[in-house]
Amino acid sequence: MTFPISDIITRLKPKEIIGHNDISIEGVCIDSRKVQPGFLYAAMPGTLADGHDFIAKAIENGATAILAKRIENPKPGILYILVEDVAESMGIACHLFYGEPTQKLKLVGTTGTNGKTTVSTLLFELFSTLGHRCGLISTVENRIGNEVIPSTHTTPDAAGMNYLLARMVEAGCEYCFIECSSHAIHQHRIAGLEFTGGIFTNLTHDHLDYHQTFDNYLKAKKQFFDSLPSTAWSLTNKDDRNGMVMLQNTRSARYTYAMKSGADFTVKILESDFQGMQLRIDGKDAWVNMVGTFNAYNLAAVYGAAFLLTHGEEDIILPLTRAGRVNGRFEAIHGPERVTAIVDYAHTPDALKNVIKTINEIRGNHAQLITVVGCGGNRDAAKRPEMGRIAARLSSKVIFTSDNPRDEEPENIIQEMEAGVEGQFYKKTLKITDRKEAIRTAVMLAAPGDVILIAGKGHETYQEIKGVKYPFDDKAIIQALFNPNNP
Repeated sequence: MTFPISDIITRLKPKEIIGHNDISIEGVCIDSRKVQPGFLYAAMPGTLADGHDFIAKAIENGATAILAKRIENPKPGILYILVEDVAESMGIACHLFYGEPTQKLKLVGTTGTNGKTTVSTLLFELFSTLGHRCGLISTVENRIGNEVIPSTHTTPDAAGMNYLLARMVEAGCEYCFIECSSHAIHQHRIAGLEFTGGIFTNLTHDHLDYHQTFDNYLKAKKQFFDSLPSTAWSLTNKDDRNGMVMLQNTRSARYTYAMKSGADFTVKILESDFQGMQLRIDGKDAWVNMVGTFNAYNLAAVYGAAFLLTHGEEDIILPLTRAGRVNGRFEAIHGPERVTAIVDYAHTPDALKNVIKTINEIRGNHAQLITVVGCGGNRDAAKRPEMGRIAARLSSKVIFTSDNPRDEEPENIIQEMEAGVEGQFYKKTLKITDRKEAIRTAVMLAAPGDVILIAGKGHETYQEIKGVKYPFDDKAIIQALFNPNNP
């Protein structure tokens, strides 16, 4: 595949061009190690390294065009395109190189602290059920129709994103549903994409290791809605205190969903248990096999987005009732003696509180809740004591354990979680660094009818320690403990 570089330059409006621009490129790349002959290499700024330091390596590997903010000692025969914002320009360049795929399908992005994966996945399932060919880009997996492509980031880089979108167009997809993380928005990974709609779920404490302040985190999310065109729509959670903030400067059509206040799309929980809940969505009753207030909000967002995409012309409620649970999101596993284990990805204070509150609303008065929880290393450390406080306050027993410690010592992370436990709840807690042993202990402590919550990793099938990903699956471990005689 070749593409004339002049078409890209016209759209980028660079501050300076060095070299001849009458060439065509064979590919686009931000990793100098993956550059091939004829590629455009973008010297992206990063938190750990600066792409400008690898321009020479990219040229050595065959790059014929360089997108950068600055250049020293330009090499003859190489085209240098100097721009103010390399990341944003790269997003636009990638979209052009791959044939502007978002002009050929309807793209819907979901952003927020919690619920992005659930909303995006349910929309993919719903529209697939309605007979449409769809794409999905999410934390758990990427999908092109029935083809599953492993996911490495919540939102891929601009080159990977547009490659996937182009493949979706080739496969005849009409819709694509993607998660838009705050990192991806801030780093312009979605620059150049043309969205049909945007959804906001909620905003709570997360990623302050990257954004430094909550206000910066909020602005990163809001940037997504600020950039939507007048032809798009925005759908926001009106009950979230930052929900309407997201829409303050958007040019898109504005819509809301809510449970506690009047909105364009409303939801109410009529009854629930561990198997599912009876909802009233937009005045229509539906039984869904999902649980929790947070999921009721997610389903209202899905319903609202589907209504807007179809202009209310398709029956949405019936296929919505058939939607399955999302991998690693409040997955119930039933064991012997009426013991139930819930595996959930909850890795923020608010998500953990929501899951525990949901379990407490459903479990019997005499049943215990035993929570197994840890926090990831090399991530926002400020949330650790808060998660420890929530777990100890709202659970019958808590086992603090390792999550993905990465380059940190798991014992130090556990101590920081334990620091948030209030004195009167300290006796509820145990510390077991080995996560498998922590889960085993929870099963041993569980009496008939009790509930075990295993929080933090959800769909993940690995544990990352000192740069190595070791096989580890919370669901597989609890299933083996519940059924020791089944290989």
